[in-house]
Amino acid sequence: MNWKRLLASISGSVDQELLLRNEYLATENRILRNQIQGRLQLNDSDRITLAEIGKRLGRNALEEVAQIVRPETILAWHRKLVAKKFDGSKSRSFPGRPTTDDSIEELILKMARENRSWGYRRIVGALSNVGHEVSHQTVANILERHGLLPALERERKTSWREFIRSHTEVLAAVDFFTAEVWTTAGLITYYVLAFMRVGSRQVCIAGMTTSPDQPWMKQMARNMTFADTGFLRGCKYLLHDRDTKVCSAFDAILEAVGIQSIKLPPRSPNLNAYCERWIRSVKTELLSKMILFGERSLRHCIENYVAHFHSERNHQGKDNVLLFPEPEDHLGESIGPIQTRERLGGLLKFYYREAA
Repeated sequence: MNWKRLLASISGSVDQELLLRNEYLATENRILRNQIQGRLQLNDSDRITLAEIGKRLGRNALEEVAQIVRPETILAWHRKLVAKKFDGSKSRSFPGRPTTDDSIEELILKMARENRSWGYRRIVGALSNVGHEVSHQTVANILERHGLLPALERERKTSWREFIRSHTEVLAAVDFFTAEVWTTAGLITYYVLAFMRVGSRQVCIAGMTTSPDQPWMKQMARNMTFADTGFLRGCKYLLHDRDTKVCSAFDAILEAVGIQSIKLPPRSPNLNAYCERWIRSVKTELLSKMILFGERSLRHCIENYVAHFHSERNHQGKDNVLLFPEPEDHLGESIGPIQTRERLGGLLKFYYREAA
């Protein structure tokens, strides 16, 4: 036998052995794959290995041996690897002007929201005052991207929050709360009418009654609007809910002296938040802890609570200070014995230093 026939015989036996090995591995792979429930989870390393080998094999060979995924998927992985190799987007510089700094963009949005009448150029001027040079077109683009309308449109759509904030010094609020009182006729519900000046949080109890009808409400309006002594002097707006007890005759007396009644939307106690919060304090700190006998008892408790609220209770909404401190209480002193002032049998307490 010459060397050519010998080489052919050896090559054939080797090819046959490789074919048998491939057939065995493919069969074994198929059996194992059939025993696995669900989809195989491949990581990036697995995908890269299969993609590189699959590319060298070609589609026809892959059709015979691929068991985990389709040949098209393996070849698609390979194309992504090639594309990723030549992807230069991370180091690519974008044309045009550089983007506006985030801090400047936040400042532009803040100015636009807090000043509805400011146009683009007015905002540009305000930015220049604090050392930021920005074009009016940049301001316009930023406002448009965040859904903020131009100045004329923003000015027409003042929110309740902005209205209250800009009118606190001339804004008052009114609301009712109830108290259950024991009388000779049994347990009676009293209606207490409370006014508040929003800016200072000063409270005034206009009156209390078991039947807040129209004549009573009209008298309360007159009492609150006396020229020199009325609690509402200097106010221009009065917030109140849609309670039917606050009748049109009540509003008419207020409007006659230049106070505009603003009726809140339905089911929106948050729009009269300051007055509502005060009523909550009265109920939790006082009424829920007292048993009241007669109107005189109710009046005495409410008057003491209002005095405590004004001059003895720190308010978180006003920088945690007293609203109207008494000069003789010597607040902030660090010298002198500490005294306790009690109201309603110790239910309400105030700590202060005695003058040295």
